[in-house]
Amino acid sequence: METPGNNRAEHDAAASFDPLRPRLIRVAYRMLGSVADAEDMVQEAFIRWMRADRAAVLEPEAFLRRTVTRLCLDHLKSARHSRETYLGPWLPDPVVEEEEEPEDVTLPLMLALERLSPLERAAFLLHDVFGLPFEEVALTIERDATACRQLATRARAHVREARSRFQVDRVRGLELAQAFFTASRTGDMKTLGAMLAADVSLHSDGGGKRHAALSPVIGFENVFTLHRNLSALFEKHGSTLVRTVLINGLPGFVTREADGELQTTALDITDGKVSAIYVVRNPDKLRHLH
Repeated sequence: METPGNNRAEHDAAASFDPLRPRLIRVAYRMLGSVADAEDMVQEAFIRWMRADRAAVLEPEAFLRRTVTRLCLDHLKSARHSRETYLGPWLPDPVVEEEEEPEDVTLPLMLALERLSPLERAAFLLHDVFGLPFEEVALTIERDATACRQLATRARAHVREARSRFQVDRVRGLELAQAFFTASRTGDMKTLGAMLAADVSLHSDGGGKRHAALSPVIGFENVFTLHRNLSALFEKHGSTLVRTVLINGLPGFVTREADGELQTTALDITDGKVSAIYVVRNPDKLRHLH
C-alpha cells in the first residue's frame, strides 16, 4: 500500500526529473535509434532516481545522463543480435521534427553510428554532439579521459563523410519533398527522374511485417524502375499525404498507404539531387507517430 511518504518522495523525484526528461530522451534515442527503447531507458533511470539519495547528488543532470548512457550501453550489447538478424535493411525510428532548429544528428549520421562499437558511439555523442568535456565522458562510460579521446577519434574517422555532407535548407528541402511525393504518386517519371542522382540509393525498412525491399536498391536505373512500377500500384490503390516535414534532419513526408498504415520517406539531398531515399514501413517503428 502506498503511503503519503511514498507519494511525497515520488512527487519530489518527478519534480526534479521531468524537466530533464526531453534531454535524456535525446541522449537515449541517439544511442539506440529506437523511440520506445529510449523511453524505456529513461523510465528505468527515473526509477533509479527515486531510489537514489538525491540530496547527495550535486549535479542531477550529469548523474542522470550517466545513468541513461550506461543503461543504453547495456541495452546495445543485448540488442546487437537482433540487429544482426533483422529482416532487410534496418533504419532508426523516424523522428518528426516540429521545431525550426536543425537536427544535430541526421539520419545518415545515425546509420554511420551503427557501425561503431557502443563505447565509440557513446564517446562521440557525448563529446562531439552534446559538447561534454572528456573528463565527464570518462566518468560516464567508466574509462579514462585518454581512452575516451581515442574512442572519439576513431568514431570521427568512421562518421566524417556522413556528418560533413551538405544539407539543403528547410524550406527548399520541403519543397523538394512535396515535388518528389507528387511525381512518385502520379507517375510523372520525367520529373522524378530529373530529381534523382546517378548514384541514388533506396533503403526500405519493413521489418518483415510489411512489403519492402530486402536489400538496398542501388543506382539510378534500379531506383527509377522501382518507382515506375510502384506508381502503377499508387494509381490503383492510392497513397495519401499526411504532411511534408523534416524526418531525422532530412526533408521528407509522412503518408498513409493503401493498407491503412503510416509510412515515412526521408530524402538525402546532395547538390540539389536526391542521393538517398529512406522509407520506414515497419509498423513497430511508426507507432509513436500516431
